[in-house]
Amino acid sequence: MTDATAVVLFVAVSAYALFGGADFGAGFWDLVAGGAERGERPRALIDHSIGPVWEANHVWLIFSLVVLWTAFSPAFSSIMITLFVPLTLAAFGIVLRGASFAFRKVVFTTADRRRFGAVFAISSVLVPYCLGAVAGAIASGRVPAGGKAGDPWSSWVNPTSILGGIMAVVVCAYLAAVYLVWDGRRLGDATLVEYFRARAVATAIVAGLVSLAGIFVLRSDARYLFDGLTSRGLPLVIVSAVCGVTSLWLLVRGEHRYARLLAIGAVASVVWGWGVAQWPYILPQTLKVSAAAAPTGTLAATLVVFGVAVLLILPSLALLFVLDQRSLLVGDGAGELPSHATEAS
Repeated sequence: MTDATAVVLFVAVSAYALFGGADFGAGFWDLVAGGAERGERPRALIDHSIGPVWEANHVWLIFSLVVLWTAFSPAFSSIMITLFVPLTLAAFGIVLRGASFAFRKVVFTTADRRRFGAVFAISSVLVPYCLGAVAGAIASGRVPAGGKAGDPWSSWVNPTSILGGIMAVVVCAYLAAVYLVWDGRRLGDATLVEYFRARAVATAIVAGLVSLAGIFVLRSDARYLFDGLTSRGLPLVIVSAVCGVTSLWLLVRGEHRYARLLAIGAVASVVWGWGVAQWPYILPQTLKVSAAAAPTGTLAATLVVFGVAVLLILPSLALLFVLDQRSLLVGDGAGELPSHATEAS
């Protein structure tokens, strides 16, 4: 039952990486889209794509935190009291990002729209960086067990956490670019398809280079994770690499549908590779999953709630995304794209 609950936790983490990650990545492309005229159409597509679904994506973050708190409370307490700085920054970023995304559509002056747009875009980079740094802190063993607080700064300002933060930003940007290629194609805008295809290819290459550099970082700074990734987690690392390279090849060839599926596989494999690599520890080398687990009754209740969520919530989320993909939703960002052209470089 403990193992099943841990799997549920990683399912939720994976879902947030895939859906919430693409959401944050869209904000990254909003940030680097250029001035008001140059970036108008890319930003319009971003708004069109994430407007109806961005709030739903955070369901997975909330669910992950609730499962961690309920089923593995010793790990939850250690993580929270050690990493409260990056977690607080991430929480503020999520709030500011959502508020700015909503407000920039209803303010009247161009200056106000730019200010809210800047907050939205900067927060979209801050949040994944902080969450990636948190993952790096956990993976490198800098979160002590027993409800003890680790160092509030060196725990997340270290080589592995910096690697995790950069990797999170790059992967989010990659996912978003691939998804936006598909959305541009769905809306029949060849210019935007090419615009985001070029960016998807570039970020795929950057992600590969960061991953290669990460081998040396993990080898020197997170040895337990490195050993796990090169042994029991190696099949997932290989799957991720194959999916990533094949997705890049398909993007270059313009095969967007399968490129999207393979991009999802590449990112999901990375998340699961992390979990397998540090198994059986939830806090590497200090707290095992079995030791952190709640009593059997609590775990059983958690699994029952997960089953109910699968029956009630997943169909609702699936319907939301299907309606969005078929352009049947009317809401924030769901209007027509501006008609005049933009540069694709």
